[in-house]
This record gives sequence, structure tokens and C-alpha cells, in this order.
Amino acid sequence: MELNLFLSMLGFLWVAAITPGPNNMLLTASGANFGFLRSLWLLIGIMIGMQVMLLLVAFGVGGLLLLYPSLHLILKIAGSAYLLWLAWKIATAKYEKLDPGDGPASPMPFWQGGLLQLVNPKAWLMALGAVASFSLAGEAYRASVIAISAAMALVNVVSGVIWLGFGTLIGRILHSRRAWTIFNVFMGLLTAACVLLIWH
Repeated sequence: MELNLFLSMLGFLWVAAITPGPNNMLLTASGANFGFLRSLWLLIGIMIGMQVMLLLVAFGVGGLLLLYPSLHLILKIAGSAYLLWLAWKIATAKYEKLDPGDGPASPMPFWQGGLLQLVNPKAWLMALGAVASFSLAGEAYRASVIAISAAMALVNVVSGVIWLGFGTLIGRILHSRRAWTIFNVFMGLLTAACVLLIWH
């Protein structure tokens, strides 16, 4: 893959990864509620889920979505339901005093970050757009998919760390039950609002 094409692809993926969406809302909420280090498993789960989805798109499933639009509708419905469930979990999280080293016992599991990608239409569109726009034909196809995969991993880790860090900074001011509740309800509403983006 030529450098100009790779940099163009990196720009496309960066815009898709850094803009608000389900992954970034969850990372922000997790960083605020559980701290940076305890939320890294969620970030890793999201990254692995994105890589699995990219490979599914590159080697067949993406073609099915384009061929059968009804599958895309099912994906949107499932994604919306899952996001609303996550939004409810965030908005109703119980208050826990955020002392260093003494946070809540159960941050969002690793597998939920990965599972979200399979029903996250924004992530599917990111992968479909990257493969459709930046993969090369013929013998160069596999090498170009590897380049897309590496670029996606890079932008996801950088944007994920930024959103996670943002949430962690916010978490430092959540010392009262009222502030905690307001923040979690707000993040729950933002996560639920991502459903509107899915149907736009």
C-alpha cells in the first residue's frame, strides 16, 4: 500500500474513531467510574471486537450486508437494543466513593466491549468504508487488509486512551453522590442518544 493511500486511510479511520459514539461513551463512563487502569480491559475488548469485525467484513460478511439490506436493519435493531441496555446500566450505576485503589468491584467485563462491536452499526460502517475504499485488488488484497487492520488498531488505541483519560479526569471530581448520579445519568443519556445516530 502506498504511503499516500495509507495516510488517507489513517485520516478516515481517525475521524471515525475519535468522534463520539457508543465505544467512546462507554470508555468515558468507565474511566470516570472505575479509573484508567481498571478500564483498560474494556478498551482491549473493544479493540479485539473491532479487529474481528474488520476481518468478517474483509472476508465475506460485509458482502452479505450489502447484498441483503434486511440484515442491516436487523443489525440496527439489535445494536439499538444493546445500546439502550448499556445506557440503562450506566445511568443506574450505584454510587461508590472513588478513592484511589478503592473503586467499585466490577467494571464492565472485557467481553462486553468486544460484543458491542458486533452490534455497533458505526463500527460496521467504519470497517465497510475502510475495506471498500482502501483495500487493493488481486494479490495485494490481503496485504492491504493487514495494513487496514494495523491502522484501525492504532487509531482505536489512541482515541480509546484519550476518551478513557477524559473519563478518568472527570472521575476525580465525582466525590459526591449527587455529582456521581448526574454524571452517570448524563452518560447514560449520551449512550442512548447514539441510537439516534444509528437511525439517522
